[in-house]
Amino acid sequence: MATEANNPINMNSMSSSLQRTGQWVFSQDIPTDVVVEVGEANFSLHKFMLVAKSNYIRKLIMESKDSDVTRIDLSDIPGGPEMFEKAAKFCYGVNFEITVQNVAALHCAAEFLQMTDKYCDNNLAGRTQDFLSQVALSSLSGAVVVLKSCEILLPISRDLGIVRRCVDVVGAKACNEAMFPCRTPPNWWTEELCILDVDFFTDVVSSMKQRGLKPSSLASAIITYTERSLRDLVRDHSGRGVKFSDPENNDSEERSQQRDLVESIVSLLPSDKGLFPINFLCSLLRCAVFLDASLASKNELEKRISVVLEHVTVDDLLIPSFTYDGERLLDLDSVRRIISVFVEKEKNVGVFNGGDFNKGLCSASLQRVARTVDSYLAEIATYGELTISKFNAIANLVPKSGRKSDDDLYRAIDIFLKAHPNLDEIEREKVCSSMDPLKLSYEARLHASQNKRLPVNIVLHALYYDQLKLRSGVEDKEGTVVVVPEAVAARGQVKADASLAKENEALRSELMKMKMYVSDLQKNGGGAAGASSSNAVPSNKKSSKSTFFSSVSKKLGKLNPFRHGSKDTSNIDEDLAGVDITKPRRRRFSIS
Repeated sequence: MATEANNPINMNSMSSSLQRTGQWVFSQDIPTDVVVEVGEANFSLHKFMLVAKSNYIRKLIMESKDSDVTRIDLSDIPGGPEMFEKAAKFCYGVNFEITVQNVAALHCAAEFLQMTDKYCDNNLAGRTQDFLSQVALSSLSGAVVVLKSCEILLPISRDLGIVRRCVDVVGAKACNEAMFPCRTPPNWWTEELCILDVDFFTDVVSSMKQRGLKPSSLASAIITYTERSLRDLVRDHSGRGVKFSDPENNDSEERSQQRDLVESIVSLLPSDKGLFPINFLCSLLRCAVFLDASLASKNELEKRISVVLEHVTVDDLLIPSFTYDGERLLDLDSVRRIISVFVEKEKNVGVFNGGDFNKGLCSASLQRVARTVDSYLAEIATYGELTISKFNAIANLVPKSGRKSDDDLYRAIDIFLKAHPNLDEIEREKVCSSMDPLKLSYEARLHASQNKRLPVNIVLHALYYDQLKLRSGVEDKEGTVVVVPEAVAARGQVKADASLAKENEALRSELMKMKMYVSDLQKNGGGAAGASSSNAVPSNKKSSKSTFFSSVSKKLGKLNPFRHGSKDTSNIDEDLAGVDITKPRRRRFSIS
């Protein structure tokens, strides 16, 4: 039996082919008079049997200068030796099977040999045409298989209209399945399209668009097709299953086909937002960078990612690239462009809505992106090729107001300094320039004050600000509320309680002394009454008495809860005039 033209045919297969052909050719008493060459396969046949059905062979024989044509070369016939053998069987009236796999090739071969109904009634071309209409193109699966078989039959399959017919049928039936699913799972039709070449898949997608298929259904088909077509590059959405071939072999045929595939898929993406998962877009960008796709394709993917950047994870942003010597790097430029486009969009939206980045007014999405960027910096900080300028360039893309706290950024900076221990003081200051020490939490400032990797000025800032907050309590100099960490508040409360207990103890002691003094006066009341009209009381008694009451009054005055209110203070002892009652120390006023 004849084989494909692109496969070498040895003598054994030739003998086998001729032997099987002889079963339906040599069974007749008339000897063969022509040898038909199709590639490396030779068929010994009868001229009159071929001429009866093929107008093309009749013309070759009649127009030949040789009066006795014994050899005919048909190496250009679509489908090769296999399709010619079936066409020859048809000429001899031998039965064979027409299937959805061979009907397109057989129809192209019949048209090539001019085996049409115009030349002979009920000819091969008419038979294949009927099979296409009644069987092959009656279902989505059959139409896809026929369209797939047309890939090796170009351009004749497109010229004969087979491709257009298949594309129309596939597009119509796919839209019907998408809108009115009748099988499970509902998106089974997307799996059917995955066997197509990207050019035919593009034709089908265009056909579905013209029929008004929803963009979400188109996106589903594109995602499924991409995952199946690039499964060697994108094993999953996380990027952890990426398989990298030799980067130096950039001009290989396989790599070139993959590059064309990625660029074609990007051109098919609907313009609607939110149709594609963020990890799918990042995986596609990862492939585009690795395959060195066109700049337009990469820019389009970066633009789409920036729109939904708030949903990106750190793993999604770890986009690898390669040097000419095959060293694995990270594509920082793509990440910088993505973040920059997002921040610029947020600024424009903020201005439109009356927001102001300089006043610390920013959206929740920007704050989420800031946390992701800081985590991304911490992830890439250990890479040796990451310079200070590149590190700061990414860190400074996020506005200062985008970070409520710089703890995550401090962590990334600390990892960078640890991974680059040979930096001098000035270089370490440059690394820390993107961080605001005043926006660190208490725990972060405590860690920074003991971090020997940080430059001295950062440590001093952390220590100074920590002391400033401890002294000011819960209000800073400008009167704005400052959240004191729990550890600091607890420590301050313990000190206040201890001080208050000491003052209460001193007050009890003074009150006991007063009771004893009053008791002594009552005991000596009789003697003192007789001399009350005279000035018999010694002056030192009056002095000590005044001094004692003044001391007690001072103690009680400190505990007076109304001395800042509207109560009358005119009767307070004159010795209290030196006490500053406008700015009292903060403490609880209770006696326990």
